[in-house]
Amino acid sequence: MPKPLEPTLDALPNPFLRYFAATRPAFLSVTFVGCLLGLATAAWSGIAIGPALATVTLFFALMAHAGANVINDYYDALSGCDGANTERQFPFTGGSRFIQNGVLSLRATGILGYALLAVVVPAGLWLTAVSASGLMLIGLAGLAVGWAYSAPPLKLQSRGLGEFAITAGWLLVVVGSDFVQRHDFAFAPVASGLGFALLVANVLYINQFPDVKADAGAGKNTLVVRLGVARARWGYVLIAVLAYGWPLLMVLLGHLPLPALFALLPAAASIGAMRRLWSCAARPAELTPALKLTILAASAHGLLLAIVLSLPWSRAA
Repeated sequence: MPKPLEPTLDALPNPFLRYFAATRPAFLSVTFVGCLLGLATAAWSGIAIGPALATVTLFFALMAHAGANVINDYYDALSGCDGANTERQFPFTGGSRFIQNGVLSLRATGILGYALLAVVVPAGLWLTAVSASGLMLIGLAGLAVGWAYSAPPLKLQSRGLGEFAITAGWLLVVVGSDFVQRHDFAFAPVASGLGFALLVANVLYINQFPDVKADAGAGKNTLVVRLGVARARWGYVLIAVLAYGWPLLMVLLGHLPLPALFALLPAAASIGAMRRLWSCAARPAELTPALKLTILAASAHGLLLAIVLSLPWSRAA
């Protein structure tokens, strides 16, 4: 199968489509799933879902994720890791290639990323006004994580803390979507969302394997760079075990309904990715199936759990 073509200026002559494509819209799906899971958790708790609030929450969560994607491209271009990445597996690793291929300038990319994050602020203030003040904390924490993942001085991914940031970020997506409807904090979205957030973190984790040489050369000391390719394979296993072990524990403790165990079915995809990673970790060109399976596992787990929690017969007593 031929590899997807990288973006070029000739292929994106329309400025609107150019800037839209720079956000990497295909990868926003995990945030879409996270919002659905948060809404489903609220519904499972017996809360009537407000369609308008749900729509606004979803739209601006996607915009925040888009902004974080573009900010990541901007700072990875500044560090030189994307430019030096010859083993990238596009479109999964090595950035969007918009800067490297001359589709957008470095300056335009930075402005776009920060503008997208800035637009989220007034929407968050409005949602806080119609929900509760606690949403402000969730929103600020989410924006801070999205920015600090790539941007100095924190550069969490470069310090080997990227997986913690991603787990926190996508757990906040679930908690925030639930909070807008519930108007309060609760443990339910943590019970439903932590496993999903860990699986999203594994997507970012496995993407570091093809990029390991470029990252190391640019001083981007991700966990895979710090551990080395061979030892880092165990990190994928550990994150996956925690991700599937959490909802199992929540069912056993009564925080999730028994049918939530259906959300463990995507473990088959994670195992398939694990097997491919184990044998091909040092051969980036052979890792693409594992990258795809990891994305599938995260999305399928979140969707299955959202469906289960949305069903009337699974509602909390």
